[in-house]
Amino acid sequence: MSLFRGVWGALRALGRSGAELCTGCGSRLCTPFSFVYFPRWFSSNLNSYPKKPMTSYLRFSKEQLPAFRAQNPDVKNKELIRKIAEVWRGLPESKKKTYKDAYKADWKIYKEEMSRMQEQLTPTQLLSLEKELKQRRLKRKTIMKKRELTSLGKPKKTRSAYNIFIAEKFQENIGGSPKERLRILNDMWKDMPVSQKEVYYQLSQDDKIRYEAEIKSWEERMIQVGRSDLLRQHKKVQPKAATENLDFEEN
Repeated sequence: MSLFRGVWGALRALGRSGAELCTGCGSRLCTPFSFVYFPRWFSSNLNSYPKKPMTSYLRFSKEQLPAFRAQNPDVKNKELIRKIAEVWRGLPESKKKTYKDAYKADWKIYKEEMSRMQEQLTPTQLLSLEKELKQRRLKRKTIMKKRELTSLGKPKKTRSAYNIFIAEKFQENIGGSPKERLRILNDMWKDMPVSQKEVYYQLSQDDKIRYEAEIKSWEERMIQVGRSDLLRQHKKVQPKAATENLDFEEN
């Protein structure tokens, strides 16, 4: 569990950085094999595998960020990125061209290196890599979708009685590592009499009422701003198929 949390935290951090860097530019930060598992039989190629070049906007952001941070030491990176995005949008095309030309040059080199590396892989290795890439893209899409919903203020789902219990007790000094504390709390929940669990079941029911009220208000707001695609499936209005009423006479 702790290993999973550590990996998940790393993925969140990487994804968040990419999202912030791309604010206002309309492009997505991605590397050629982001979050890809490389099988052992060609892991030796990993260090030499080419990296996708930064877009012109990302190159500009990376160049400007140290100066902006030095001028605004107390401002969070997210706000600094917004400021840089505003500067980029107002930058004359003649100045943007420098960064765009650098990107084109790096992209040409990247494509050449990609072709060279792919020629070294067997068909089986290429198929395996494509499969892993597809899985990772789907996972990344899910993460991006979740981040979008969070930024739009979607209410958190109802917590179960068990989750409320864990959240309440987790900070208590009952064990060493987080993994050990979670194991102890899990055993405590299993051994807890139903009568003692009732308070957590009631808290879960209260949380459900909170969620239903908040999600209803949020979905109404999403409809107003033209984001009906974000509604829960059973809330989306499906157009009824037109049917033709035919009258048959019985002979």
